[in-house]
Amino acid sequence: MKISIIGGGNMGGAIARGLSQSSIVAPSEITVSNRGEEKLNELKSFNPSIHTTTDNKEAVKEADVIILAVKPWILDSVAYDIREVLDFPRQIIVSVVAGITLERLSELFSSEDAAPAIFRVIPNTAVSIRQSMTLISPYNAVPEQIDYIRSLFDSLGKSLLIEENLMTAGTALCSCGTAFVMRYMRAAIEGGIEMGIYPKDAALLVEQTVKGAAELLLTNGSHPEVEIDKVTTPGGITIKGLNEMEAAGFSSAVIRGLKAAK
Repeated sequence: MKISIIGGGNMGGAIARGLSQSSIVAPSEITVSNRGEEKLNELKSFNPSIHTTTDNKEAVKEADVIILAVKPWILDSVAYDIREVLDFPRQIIVSVVAGITLERLSELFSSEDAAPAIFRVIPNTAVSIRQSMTLISPYNAVPEQIDYIRSLFDSLGKSLLIEENLMTAGTALCSCGTAFVMRYMRAAIEGGIEMGIYPKDAALLVEQTVKGAAELLLTNGSHPEVEIDKVTTPGGITIKGLNEMEAAGFSSAVIRGLKAAK
């Protein structure tokens, strides 16, 4: 399968980097189109086998999957530019454009007698290191196409099929959520420094602890409270710390932040 990415910025470039390191597609089968040369040169430096171009039409002609990774306000012009060379029955359209609904994508990429399979997809920035949590909503897609797009993004971390009306809530959890987790980590590092640990050492302690906590849940398939109970001995320092955080509104602050992001 040949994959073309329209837009070589932060997200488009991250997807290209991630895919080029996966086993699902060869780097030589990836084409990235971008108006400016700078981003394309960066991708070439990362992996010379990735094809690059400034011509969107040229990029999509032979593609099996077209990933749209442009700013929302230029999507219409990009769509009008490439739709005349698209092969609707064969090609799959994947949009990572923020806020653009499947209904709008269908309007942009359907003709009177044909409509492609369309996917609305929300990865997060960890896609570049193949550790993204990616949300996927399909439209007009057959099971084989859904399976392929899922396998594509599973090669970049993990994916979840989700109803489109839950996309915003899911985005708050796993896209905005990256920033929320980072903010906890920053606070924890600062707390470690205040307690006398050198900044570099505090960062390592927090980073590996967060990574280990996530891996425990993913590996064991357990609930956070189950893992919390394992380290909260009666009268111990862990429960004292947790209770102090809750008294300061930790859980309610996280929930309020997520709801505000929605």
